[in-house]
Amino acid sequence: MKKIENILLPDLGEGIETVTISEIPISTGQKINKDDTIVILESDKASMEIPSNIEGVVKSINIKNGQEIKTGDLLITIESTKATGKNIKQTPTQQKQTQPNKTEQKETIVKTRTKPRLNNGGIYASPGVRRLARELEINLDMILGSGDKGRITKADLHGYIKAKMYAHNTKPLHFEEDIDFNQWGKIDVKKLTKVKTITGQRLSKAWKTIPHVTQFIESDVTDLEVLRKKEKTKQTNNGVKVTMMPYLMKATVSALIEHPVFNSSIQNNGTNIVYKKYYHIGVAVDTKYGLVVPVIRDVDKKNIIELSKELMDVSERARNKKLNPNELKGGTFTISNLGGIGGSFFTPIINPPEVAILGVSRIKTENNAEKQLILPLSLSYDHRVVDGAAGAAFMVFLSNILNNPQNLN
Repeated sequence: MKKIENILLPDLGEGIETVTISEIPISTGQKINKDDTIVILESDKASMEIPSNIEGVVKSINIKNGQEIKTGDLLITIESTKATGKNIKQTPTQQKQTQPNKTEQKETIVKTRTKPRLNNGGIYASPGVRRLARELEINLDMILGSGDKGRITKADLHGYIKAKMYAHNTKPLHFEEDIDFNQWGKIDVKKLTKVKTITGQRLSKAWKTIPHVTQFIESDVTDLEVLRKKEKTKQTNNGVKVTMMPYLMKATVSALIEHPVFNSSIQNNGTNIVYKKYYHIGVAVDTKYGLVVPVIRDVDKKNIIELSKELMDVSERARNKKLNPNELKGGTFTISNLGGIGGSFFTPIINPPEVAILGVSRIKTENNAEKQLILPLSLSYDHRVVDGAAGAAFMVFLSNILNNPQNLN
């Protein structure tokens, strides 16, 4: 005897009066088995799956996604050819209507399976987070959860939303309301240069949207400095200034070849990673107008003297605002050298779409018998692409290259 079972929403307890339909994983005409999930609900307290207590064919679906329902509301109807289980309750009215050889209708009350978090293909998130993500059409796969077992919290979602809003906002930074500093003493107001304004916007965006990690290491460059001074002496009459920078560039390229993830970029909103087979190194140049990063192309194909000449040229033109716009594009990795100013370590900000940047500080002399020359290095990298072990391996490899500079030409 065929029976039409009406599946109703049971009392969910815990003070839950209404819930929202999050997902309906079944369709009309589909055969379902006992314990198959027929609907996924969300409340302010939990996510819940409603299972079927009988098997049969779905005759009708009486709810829709996003609908708010309450206890006793009709969810679906199922045509069943088997006797119902112990979790099915019939109302007195339905029992009186039961007649042999006719289709029988009865209401089925089912139990719920409640989870503190819904596992949606490996994604753990609270109902409120999932609801907001659905309304804003945000793919939760793109968000790294900081909660227990990788759960995506409201703070994670809000941070992602802010980052996306900032990334698409073409206006300058949002500052606090204007303050009249003159009320406390004399002041001098100067307008930021265009270079500094643009640089500030880019750096702020990079800092807000890229999860930075910075690792530090000290490298013994005693032998490298001896080598550099010899080459500097040989080039004195040629007018070529040989600094530490071209050696750092060559050593960095060797490390990039060994660890290609540092010579990559994220693409397609974080779903792809592009590994570049060319090595174009950006060099941060401090000018009176602001920070400029010209790109030296194909560093792997040039020797120390060629790089020294090119560095002299682009640095001079950068300070005189004579760089071609194309000379500021296409970098795969950036080096920021503060050695001429001083300091030990610092946290350089990544230059998108690159995934890493090397910070170089002033060489210091160790107070020992060897009088070793120690170079402090700081590597910032995008933690979405590079993990800590890879960062440490890169720094150790780079340091070893600088310790043994015989092949850096």
